[in-house]
Amino acid sequence: MTHGRTDARTHGVGRTDGLLLIDKPSGPTSHDVVAAVRRALGERRVGHAGTLDPLATGLLIVLAGRATRLARFIALLAKQYVGTIRFGFETSTDDAGGSPGERDDSWRARSEAEVAEALERVAAEPLQLPPRVSAKLVGGERAYRRVRRGEEPDLAPARVAIHRLSVTAYDPGAGELAIEVRCGAGTYVRAIARDVGRALGTRAHLASLRRVAIGPWRVEQAQPLAAVGPGAALALRSMAEAVAHLPSLEVGPEAAQAVAHGRKIEEPARIEGPVAVYGSGELLAVAEWREGRYAPLVVLAPDASRSATDTSDAPPARSGPGASATAP
Repeated sequence: MTHGRTDARTHGVGRTDGLLLIDKPSGPTSHDVVAAVRRALGERRVGHAGTLDPLATGLLIVLAGRATRLARFIALLAKQYVGTIRFGFETSTDDAGGSPGERDDSWRARSEAEVAEALERVAAEPLQLPPRVSAKLVGGERAYRRVRRGEEPDLAPARVAIHRLSVTAYDPGAGELAIEVRCGAGTYVRAIARDVGRALGTRAHLASLRRVAIGPWRVEQAQPLAAVGPGAALALRSMAEAVAHLPSLEVGPEAAQAVAHGRKIEEPARIEGPVAVYGSGELLAVAEWREGRYAPLVVLAPDASRSATDTSDAPPARSGPGASATAP
């Protein structure tokens, strides 16, 4: 068995079906980047696979056309950041864009060993309190909207995964700590900065942040946002690349036609979790095993006229001999 496909097959990608790697500068929102790509491509169906705060820089994966249906499979990948924690005060947003709170210089008495121990404790904590100014839902409404009205959102701690939290440099004179973070979906690095300060018995906020990787993609592969404009030659990557981290399943003509129209298919190989389904080398859908059949989660075939959520209960198609599967 092998990992998902990375070969250069034909993938049925139209001019505006695929993903873009953008190096976002500080200032624009993730929505601003999406709007710029939408104008450049002349394509209304554009989204992203994981927000970057306005002050943050780095890798933003933008999806266009049919590839927007794949956002959920990218959003769950681990993300890697570099950033700077500044000791001395917290802010209303937990980063440099917020209003500063009360000053606390007790961090000056902390040793480097104590700082390293604080990072270890924060990394080991499975629950994280999201920033009050965040997109977390509170009573069906985004927390930041409640804050704008002068309300204090009642946020609940969320389960997160911090795979790595390490110091790359520490300037005790300036009270600045350079860190590297690798974390799972839903983790707020600005909350990590706040919590490191609290673990030291002082206050801190995130002074800067740059996302350097999402799954297999690195910011060095990305285009600068300044290069995105009408008529620009955008490096649109294939939809197959967006799901190359998933196991893959090659099916025969009958099953390919069925899955392209949202129908469940039978296959001898059972693979747990989302599976990228191909027919004649073309990416047709992402499906998962349900009660003895593969049910499409999203359909990507060019002529598919309905959502995979409308999967038919018609008799499932069988690929028969010759079907093959690859899995991690």
